[in-house]
Amino acid sequence: MKILDRYILTSFIQTFASVFIILFFIFILQGIWLFIAELAGKDLDAWLVLKFLLFYSPKIVPLVLPLSILLASIMTFGNFAENYEFAAMKSSGISLNRAMRSLIIFIFGLSIVAYFFANNVIPKAEYKFLNLRKNIIQRKPAMAIVEGQFNSIGTFNIKVDKKSGENGEKLTGVTIHKRKPGAVDVTIIRSKTGLLKSSEKSNLLQLELFDGYYYEDISSNNPAERQKQPFAKSSFTKQVMNIDLTMLNSNDEDEEQIAHTNNMLNVTELNYTLDSLQSTYNKEAKTIADNIVQRPYNTLAPIPKPIRAITDTLKAKEVKKAAIDSLPKDLLGVVQKVDRVRVLEVANNNVVSTDYVVSSGEKDLFEKVKNINSHWLALYEKFVIAFACILMFFIGAPLGAIIRKGGLGLPIVFAVLIFIIFHFINTFGRKLAQENGIPPFLGSWMSTFVLSPLAILLTYRATNDIGLINMDNILMPFQKAFNKLFKSKTKEA
Repeated sequence: MKILDRYILTSFIQTFASVFIILFFIFILQGIWLFIAELAGKDLDAWLVLKFLLFYSPKIVPLVLPLSILLASIMTFGNFAENYEFAAMKSSGISLNRAMRSLIIFIFGLSIVAYFFANNVIPKAEYKFLNLRKNIIQRKPAMAIVEGQFNSIGTFNIKVDKKSGENGEKLTGVTIHKRKPGAVDVTIIRSKTGLLKSSEKSNLLQLELFDGYYYEDISSNNPAERQKQPFAKSSFTKQVMNIDLTMLNSNDEDEEQIAHTNNMLNVTELNYTLDSLQSTYNKEAKTIADNIVQRPYNTLAPIPKPIRAITDTLKAKEVKKAAIDSLPKDLLGVVQKVDRVRVLEVANNNVVSTDYVVSSGEKDLFEKVKNINSHWLALYEKFVIAFACILMFFIGAPLGAIIRKGGLGLPIVFAVLIFIIFHFINTFGRKLAQENGIPPFLGSWMSTFVLSPLAILLTYRATNDIGLINMDNILMPFQKAFNKLFKSKTKEA
């Protein structure tokens, strides 16, 4: 490696490492803010919190890495141009393409590493991260409950006055509000003490209550009784309640009702899963279609024989045109008047039930399509992160050489602006593709399709010593118009 290549590569790597570490910690702090409710006030030791952040950190690398490359490229090449180092290189016969050669090799190598990181490390970290959140609650069940406030866990709202014991499993002053989904009535349970128990092999949290009372609203069909607001009260010495912790293990960042297994799979596993999901979708779609087709013929028992004869003719696999033409135009005309009302009722019921089957089948198939699209997006994202590294370098390096500004001023403005555009388009494309608005391939690669022409334009202008914007071409028409206007006023005076 020549001295110049070593110098450029060293300058870039130093800047890149500094920027990456700073941005990485900024995004880690954002992660802490997202999960602050799970970490704060839960009596977790430092090692457990460190593992929590360690398993969370790989998923933010796809955000930090392209932004770091973009900012480091602008800063490095901006410094070279600002300090006239590029001018010295060009006077020695070294073009910008030649100066970028060592960095291009480095960026291509970094993109390959990014692909393997996204394919192998991130899925394992995601799996361990979600399981750690589950295990924290199972090993430390008191973590699910904070003193002095109501804690929503499934259909329960639980409040305790004080926690004690080694893991906070002993409770004092327990108040529980239990409400069934969609119900108006509420059940209130109060006890003097309680004890939390859990098992690492189960998603159930067992709560034992001692010396308490049980209040339950009673609903009545009589309006006069409802105004009295009746309730039932009973006391107990010991009561055991099982609380489902499944809702606590859901990902708060993503509110979609789709399984998150796609984030835990590599490319091989995603391809296998996609084949299974597509096969299941095709079978269910065929089943729903067959059910809709056969439904009218399965409900013809109360239909008079003339109508059944006509439907049998239409149901045949090979129906000749002559047979269809011979059918009566007025179907109700072949039925006696006393049977016509019954025929219309059956037809109406068929239409209503078929419409319900079509709507419910369409909804189920749409959810399966969303799940399939999510897996396709997860597959494409592993390649997008690799290409994004290359794209950001070919935007940042020529942009830095054009603007001729290094440091943390103007480069940060350009880098943040470009990355916001990239991230917004990427997020918009993913959401649109997940809702089946566009193909998943286009949704994943939309941001790169939009910014690739910018990278080509900047690289062309930088290698040919053309500025970003020729202000003379923009200002010259205004200057000529102003001069003409000024001269005309001078002559009038």
